[in-house]
Amino acid sequence: MSAQTDFIPLQLAVLTVSDTRTRANDSSGDYLEQALQASGHRLAARELVRDDIYRMRAIVAGWIADPDIDGVLVTGGTGFTGRDSTPEALRPLLDKEMPGFGEMFRAVSIAEIGTASLQSRAFAGLANGTFVFALPGSTSACRTAWERILQAQLDARTRPCNLAGLKPRLHEH
Repeated sequence: MSAQTDFIPLQLAVLTVSDTRTRANDSSGDYLEQALQASGHRLAARELVRDDIYRMRAIVAGWIADPDIDGVLVTGGTGFTGRDSTPEALRPLLDKEMPGFGEMFRAVSIAEIGTASLQSRAFAGLANGTFVFALPGSTSACRTAWERILQAQLDARTRPCNLAGLKPRLHEH
């Protein structure tokens, strides 16, 4: 798909998954909100939820069902501890997985955190025509994902192709 010549703002929702953060100290959610708006996108919704599979799934399922939301950025719960359950919560909602996102995220993370990048279970996919990206909870990981991958792929002007340009075709049968 060829790139557009004009920027197309997307409606993006941000979900922070954490048992310890509050809205007052949610630096990762704050970063994602500021970064997407600075890039010209619109914040459609923002929530903070404990690392609970069913609460997380309910919030994201609601956003996926909303035709006005183009994408969901989830931060947190992608590690290996007992409470990290974002992949288990959200993968069942996906119609299609985007393996390249997680692979690319871990590849670009090596320069910053070395082999610790293997501890990330970051992933992405598509559900009901809505992009879903699951990022680690650290603010630096959110910055890496946004600056190295998402900012360009959510910009319809990125060549040779981008995810934003696919939006009109995501519901084809």
